[in-house]
Amino acid sequence: MQKKISFVLPIYNEEGNIPLMYTQLCEVVLQLEKDFEIQIVLVNDGSRDQSWPLLEKLVQHDERITAINLSRNFGHQLALTAGYDHASGDAVITMDADLQDPPHLVLQMIDKWLAGADIVYARRADRTDGFLKKLTADLYYRFLDTISDVRIPRYVGDFRLIDKKVLSFLQTSREKSRYLRGMVAWAGFKQEFIDFKRPNRHAGVTGYTWSKMIKLAFDGMTGFSLFPLRVAAFVGLFVVLSGAGMFFFMIADMLIYAVSYPLFKWLAVIMYLFMGLQFLLLWIVGEYIGRIFEQQKGRPLYLISGLAKDVNCVAQKGKLDEARIRSLYQ
Repeated sequence: MQKKISFVLPIYNEEGNIPLMYTQLCEVVLQLEKDFEIQIVLVNDGSRDQSWPLLEKLVQHDERITAINLSRNFGHQLALTAGYDHASGDAVITMDADLQDPPHLVLQMIDKWLAGADIVYARRADRTDGFLKKLTADLYYRFLDTISDVRIPRYVGDFRLIDKKVLSFLQTSREKSRYLRGMVAWAGFKQEFIDFKRPNRHAGVTGYTWSKMIKLAFDGMTGFSLFPLRVAAFVGLFVVLSGAGMFFFMIADMLIYAVSYPLFKWLAVIMYLFMGLQFLLLWIVGEYIGRIFEQQKGRPLYLISGLAKDVNCVAQKGKLDEARIRSLYQ
């Protein structure tokens, strides 16, 4: 039976890119059609230009295309989610429509998938963004790598291939503040990378404003780390230790050198200590909130990559001795 490849592309004000994007994508699809069934899912994320009328024309022209028109702009991650929900391929490839994700790399992704990879990332070996964006992106990924419980690959966006087992996990995970890069990494499975130099946009302006990038970054931090809730622990511990140091210094100064401290200084140190205790209590409350947060996300407790079982084996009764154990490896 022929395997199926699904392409998912979110569209937001891309009327200047859609014709060339479709042309280049078709060049790749023509090479794949002899071996695979093809599905193309185009998600219009509340575009304000003529993107949706163009997509409607493509649907009439190409039966492989499924076009989805969202009622408003829900954002890049939710547009991708809508595409994943309507994808049915054995492998799903997500890419942007602005041609910064070169379609020709898809062929290399599929080769790695056929070789056994469950996730294939297109990693940006070089990018044409400005200095500030490069710097902030590098600092963010380093910080996220430090605080996150999941190792999220650096310098990768949403240009990737995922196997249907990963797709099934994403389709059943319904958390609202979605950071798909982290969710795909959380799933585990076998990962491979393809390095490429990311070109400039072909036309139009990016839909990722600084405010949207900050929101995405915050979703990544809060969705895959409890560090923000644990900041109170570090602050509280510092305040308590420094306050205790000041308190014992004043006692020693009074006993050894007979220094007399006015009442307000004693009260200031005691209030400082109580402030530290409040931060520690806030941390404890945060830990409980964090556990509630982890529970309500509803991710599965584990994912199974494969299962090995020999239905024809003969059951062995009794304890295996060392010689019999060694014989299993001969």
